[in-house]
Amino acid sequence: MTPAPLRLVFLLTLSSGLTAVALLPAPAKAQEPPPAATSKPGDDPAYAQLELLTRAMEIIRQNYVDEKKVNYEMLVEGALEGMLRKLDPHCEYMGRSLFEEMQQEQRDTSEGVGITIALREGTLTIITVQENGPAAKAGVLPNDQIIRIGEVLTDSMSTMEAVQHLKGKAGEPIRITVRRPGTKQFLDFNLVRQALHESSVRDAMLLHDRLASPWKIGYARITEFTQNTPKDLGNELDKLEKAGMQAFVLDLRNNPGGLIDSAVGVCGEFLPPNTVVVTTEGRVASQNPPPYRTPSRTGKALRKYPLTVLINHGSASGSELVAGALQDLKRAIIVGTTSFGKGSVQTILPMKNGAAMRLTTAKYYTPAHRTIHENGVEPNIVSSLTSEEEGKIMQWRADTSSGEARGLDLAKLGDRQLERATDVLKGVLVYQQFEKPSSPAAPAPSPASAAPAPATGKPGETKPAPKAAPAPKPKPAQVPDKIPPPAPTATPAPSTPTPAPVPAPTPSSTPPKDEKKPTAPPSQS
Repeated sequence: MTPAPLRLVFLLTLSSGLTAVALLPAPAKAQEPPPAATSKPGDDPAYAQLELLTRAMEIIRQNYVDEKKVNYEMLVEGALEGMLRKLDPHCEYMGRSLFEEMQQEQRDTSEGVGITIALREGTLTIITVQENGPAAKAGVLPNDQIIRIGEVLTDSMSTMEAVQHLKGKAGEPIRITVRRPGTKQFLDFNLVRQALHESSVRDAMLLHDRLASPWKIGYARITEFTQNTPKDLGNELDKLEKAGMQAFVLDLRNNPGGLIDSAVGVCGEFLPPNTVVVTTEGRVASQNPPPYRTPSRTGKALRKYPLTVLINHGSASGSELVAGALQDLKRAIIVGTTSFGKGSVQTILPMKNGAAMRLTTAKYYTPAHRTIHENGVEPNIVSSLTSEEEGKIMQWRADTSSGEARGLDLAKLGDRQLERATDVLKGVLVYQQFEKPSSPAAPAPSPASAAPAPATGKPGETKPAPKAAPAPKPKPAQVPDKIPPPAPTATPAPSTPTPAPVPAPTPSSTPPKDEKKPTAPPSQS
């Protein structure tokens, strides 16, 4: 009996230093093969193609020079590998041993070099570098292209094969050769594998005055979406709010993704409960799961302060869904560069021979029904960094300083994307000042009281104002409990001539109306 298929949640089996995936049972019914064809073989074009494949296998078996390489099992596995790789970079055939290793990886502590990799235009590319991991300490950067792992070239490697080469026991060395696109240099790095255990919420702080003045702007980074990420972020936000935070920067740059429930939980820190943030759609609508909604916030107030989210080319999967949802729902302004574009669901389909296929079976959609797969999330405000600037930021992240010194170092770093994000928040905060209702205005004077102010001549002398027509006797009216006092006026200098009397304002029967408030800024909902 074929094992029940497993659904891959969420988006990422590509990490050689992180394990940000979970395997959950999926309904076997959804993966059942289609019913057998009832038509004659000659009526179905599939038979002609299968005949072509079988004929090609026989020609290879009879004519290939090395007889040991052309048994049926090897040829069929090779055909399956090519078939799946042709579909998209995330589809893959996993032989028996590779599938067993992948399952073991989900159970074991991750021991690697701290990088996340993917095939980008056919080249094995580093998407993110985990700070304080072996690769980050050695100077490896996102976008570096892996040319060789040990003595093995990577030009024909799948991502899973590369992961298996990079992983190993803690303390074991491994050498990688990379090509750096920005400089076109070939660089060798000698790395030592290590166990990787770190909190996913980093550097939560009020930004230094050099970045935030005159406001109190908070900041935090999420490096991946783990089970505890929403809770950890919520705790840090509570601390920052008690310290007087007025706005917040959420940094998702170089975040490769993780658990989808965690990403939805992070959205729930900034959106009302039960808000749809992600939907999953495959080929068969009846098999689509329910939309993902933000969790309840029992006893917790909704966080309404202005928010910006930083993304870049290394922001993938879960980080793209968070940014896309907050952008669609007008809750955050997105700053940075277009994200990676990984928003699909891979299902692990075990096979009778102990192998498995990893097949893309659905795509994720944002609240506005945008698919980020192969498109990415485009920022509202574009701001980019050079490779050298990204390198400086990676060095700062690996630094062990803390407290006020760390905040000052960040302010001095020259992170142009962060500076742009804080500038945006300052603008929103200034705009919000104009939203607040102003103090009630003084009642308008009657036409008779609108006489021109006395003209001044020589110092110490005041010319009398022309006589005003006698004011009509005001009709009795109901006077409100409180009438705002008239605006203060300058007291004229004493002079001999007596100015003409100015009639008092006519009482109004209703208090002055409040001014109409302007529309809220785009970042508020």
